[in-house]
Amino acid sequence: MDLKWHTHADARAVRPLLLDLHDEVYANDPDLFHSRERFSYFVDLWSGREDWRCVSGWENGGPVGYAYGSRFKPGGWWKGTDRPRTVRGRIFALSELMVVPRWQGTGRAQQIHDALVRSVDVDFVTLLVDSTHPKVQALYEKWGYEKRAETDPSDDSPVYAVMVRTLRTD
Repeated sequence: MDLKWHTHADARAVRPLLLDLHDEVYANDPDLFHSRERFSYFVDLWSGREDWRCVSGWENGGPVGYAYGSRFKPGGWWKGTDRPRTVRGRIFALSELMVVPRWQGTGRAQQIHDALVRSVDVDFVTLLVDSTHPKVQALYEKWGYEKRAETDPSDDSPVYAVMVRTLRTD
């Protein structure tokens, strides 16, 4: 799989790819929270951060998936929950990891994830997982994450497991 790197400067150019892959992944999901319109808000919010990073995977000239996120500002954390006392220092928030259905279950998601995580100099990586998807949570646990809390950040969002992976402790 070939990897491509994108930064805040590339956000406008890569936006259509992110939205189109989202549409493919959520094609049969009637939940308005997973609509293109709602997702575009999050794409713009995250990619608007100057330290935003994105890695996209490509196979045979076509997109496989992507992961993106940015660092939390000092003291920052996920809306609707408190940061655990043991999570201090530089924290990268993995906002999205998405792989199109054709490539799911092939290990491509972990390759994309690992490439993005290796590219950031942080002490912790954190992400949210829909609590109704225990298989996804179990996958992240295999990758070294542990559930620390739950959050319900907005009226239309699902309840999420807040997961944290420790990269360094000083």
